Amino acid sequence: MTLEQQLIQRLQDLSPTHLEVLNESSGHGGYFPGKESHFKVIVVSDSFEGLRLVQRHQKIYAAAGDLLSPSRIHALAIHAFVPSEWQGQATPSPDCAHAPKSE
Repeated sequence: MTLEQQLIQRLQDLSPTHLEVLNESSGHGGYFPGKESHFKVIVVSDSFEGLRLVQRHQKIYAAAGDLLSPSRIHALAIHAFVPSEWQGQATPSPDCAHAPKSE
């Protein structure tokens, strides 16, 4: 099972009404085909109701568990919403300073 699949499976514990897991590894230095190191997640869940942003992130870190280690997932961009906040808005990721340069 890929890291992406494992992350999706673990985030299901938050009972999301919307979940996106995007492998953004190709936009970072040291990328090679199949590398899984940088991810972005968009999680919409009632379980975030009444929580501050840092508490929402902590719930996601807890769900991801040991997947978040330098030898596995190096970076995780988190966008956590309760259903009333989620409007399908764009959550763009910044360019990495070490991204492979196109010629």
